[in-house]
Amino acid sequence: MRRRDPIGGRPLLLGTTLVLVAAVVILPLASLVLALHGTTPATFAGAVLTPRALAALRLTVGSALGASIVDVFAGLYVAWVLARYRFPGRAALDALIDIPFALPPSVTGIALAVLYGAHGAFGAWLEAHGWHVANTQLGIVVALTFVAFPFVVRTVQEPLAQLPAAFSEAAASLGAGEWTTFWRVTLPLLGPALLTAFTLALARTLGEYGSVIFIAGNIPGRTEIAPLLIVTRLEEYDYAGAAAIAVVLLAVSFAMLLAINGFQRRMTLARTTL
Repeated sequence: MRRRDPIGGRPLLLGTTLVLVAAVVILPLASLVLALHGTTPATFAGAVLTPRALAALRLTVGSALGASIVDVFAGLYVAWVLARYRFPGRAALDALIDIPFALPPSVTGIALAVLYGAHGAFGAWLEAHGWHVANTQLGIVVALTFVAFPFVVRTVQEPLAQLPAAFSEAAASLGAGEWTTFWRVTLPLLGPALLTAFTLALARTLGEYGSVIFIAGNIPGRTEIAPLLIVTRLEEYDYAGAAAIAVVLLAVSFAMLLAINGFQRRMTLARTTL
């Protein structure tokens, strides 16, 4: 006698899931790779190994890594305060974290350009003290930090709130101070969440376009990001060149995501075998 599936509609659910994943994820990525059909290795190398393209890729990856690292530290700090303390205005502060989710990228870019520009309220003061933000890589990192910040806070906040107090109490009973407890107990337990937060921030910042172009200055070879160069190639009807740069950026994203996910799995496996 055939056993009855306890989960009703499993074939339909699995089939629908595969169709949705194919339509939303697989087909767009496959079309990007198919756009290189007919492109020779020499043509591909000529598109991505130019000084302008290499500078744009280095700037994009470096700025995304820098912004993601800043977001991990800043996001952990803010998530710690929101998860562990109760204070007047906490709900308003918690709601403000999600503003970068709601703002259109162009609005974010204009706001940051106005704030950090040479004549901006904050930018003028910074430039008077020798710090130039607008039209520099620092401005790009600032924009990327802004757009990815909520990903880190929301990813870490919930695990922080659910950490059992017994671990901290046990460490305190053994004579550990608050700082020692944080480094030896809390931070290792948050390792997977922090890696996930870093991964989300990195994936978000690698492809950011709208919030960056207004503050970057878009100087080829200096402050031109890879997504902007892709748009420039499309405007020049160089579809093969645009696709080549996009595939390199996609490959970099996949390589970083796979490396981080593999490291996270090893951390989880090591923790379960202890």
